[in-house]
Amino acid sequence: MDLQWFAAEDEGRTEEPSQIKLDRARKEGRVAKSQELNSAIALLLSTLALLFLAKWIFDQIVEAMIFFFSRAGTEVLFRQGNAAVVFTYFLKCVIPIAFVGLVGGVTGNIIQNRGFLFSLKPIRPKFSNVVPHIGQYLKKTMFSRQGLFNVAKSIGKVAVIAVYGFNTIRKDLPQLLGLIQERGEVAACIGLLARMAAQLLIFAAIFFLIVSIPDYYVSRHEFMEQMKMTKEEVKQEYKEMEGDPEVKSHMERAKQELLRRNIPKMVAESDVVITNPTHFAVALKYDTSIPNSAPQVNAKGEDEIALTIRRIAKENDIPIVENRPLARSLYAETKLGDIIPVAYFKAVSVIYAQLKKFNIK
Repeated sequence: MDLQWFAAEDEGRTEEPSQIKLDRARKEGRVAKSQELNSAIALLLSTLALLFLAKWIFDQIVEAMIFFFSRAGTEVLFRQGNAAVVFTYFLKCVIPIAFVGLVGGVTGNIIQNRGFLFSLKPIRPKFSNVVPHIGQYLKKTMFSRQGLFNVAKSIGKVAVIAVYGFNTIRKDLPQLLGLIQERGEVAACIGLLARMAAQLLIFAAIFFLIVSIPDYYVSRHEFMEQMKMTKEEVKQEYKEMEGDPEVKSHMERAKQELLRRNIPKMVAESDVVITNPTHFAVALKYDTSIPNSAPQVNAKGEDEIALTIRRIAKENDIPIVENRPLARSLYAETKLGDIIPVAYFKAVSVIYAQLKKFNIK
C-alpha cells in the first residue's frame, strides 16, 4: 500500500489526472477496481456451479461413505490407501467449484481492468510497504472516512445476511424438527437442509453483487482522487510531452480517433462534402465568426468511410461536390481539424461561390 495515494488536496494535488499518468499507472498495475466485485462474481458463479452439480457431488459423497464404511471392522479404516481414496473424492467435489470461482475472479478483474493486465510491480518487495509510518497509516485507513465507511459496510453486510439466515431458519425450523422426529425421513431432512443452504447462498451471492456495484464506483472515485496531480506536475508533464515524439504521436492518434468517432456529428455540421467520387470524401466547415479563418477539415475518409460520409451528407442535405484531384489532395495533405492548405484556397473558394454561401478570397 503506497501511502502517497491517500493524500490529494492536502498535498496540493488539485488537478485531474492526465491520460498519460493513468496509462503509466496502468502499466504499473494500478487501476480502479473493487475487490468486492471480484469476490461477488466468484461467489455467484461458484454458487450456480454448486447448485448445478449438487446431485453429482451428493453421489460422490455417498460413494466415498460407502467405500469408507463398508470396510469398517474388516481392515484399518485410516490407513494411507483409504485416506488417499477419500481425499480423491474430496478433490473431485471441490475442484470444479474452485475452478469456477477462479474463473469468476479472473472475469471480474478483466471487466474492471478493461482487458488483460499483468504487472509484477505491485508485488515487488518495498520496505515502505512492509513497514509504513504507523500513525499516518492508521489516520489514512482506520480513522478516515473511507476506513469508517468500509467498517460500516462490512457490519451492514454481516447484519443483512444474519437477519436473512435467521428468518430462513425460523421459517423452516418447525418442518425440520418434524422430519427429525419422524423415522425414515433422513433423505427429506437432508433435502430441506440443502434447500435452506441454497437459499442462503443465492441470497448472499446476489446481495454481495448488488452491493459491490456501487463499491466499484466508490473505488473508482477514490482512485481518481489518488491520481490527481499538482499544478507543477501538470507543467512538468506538458514540458515532457513537447519533447517526446512518442507522446506526441500518441496524442495525435488519440485526437484523430476521437474526431473519427464523431464523424456523423461533424459531417452533419459541415458546409460541403468534396468527393472522388467514391474513393475519397472530405467534409469542410467554414466558421465566418472567427476573424481571418478558413475552411477546415471536419471529416474525411476513404472507401467505406467515404461512402458513409456521403450517406450522412445526403441524410442531412449537405451539398456533395465531385472534384477528384481536390478531394484526393485534401485527403492526402490534411488531418482532421486542419485548416485547408493555402494552395487550395482558390479551388475551395470556387466551390463555396458556386454554392452561393461564401466567397473565400
